Amino acid sequence: MQLNSLNAITPIDGRYHSKTKSFSNYFSEQALIKYRVLVEIEYFIALTKINISSISDFPKKQLLTFKRFI
Repeated sequence: MQLNSLNAITPIDGRYHSKTKSFSNYFSEQALIKYRVLVEIEYFIALTKINISSISDFPKKQLLTFKRFI
């Protein structure tokens, strides 16, 4: 992964990049967005399993599309 503003952890990424690069997969802005989307997909899938009128007609076939991302 190439270092840029989305996957930088802190300003120490420049000087100490060789020591911190393994953390960027979990603590970078990119990782935050990735895991936030995964959590929101799981949450939506869980909501479709309970009886909520506004999403009760959501096509179950579409859930398979979401599961590819997880």
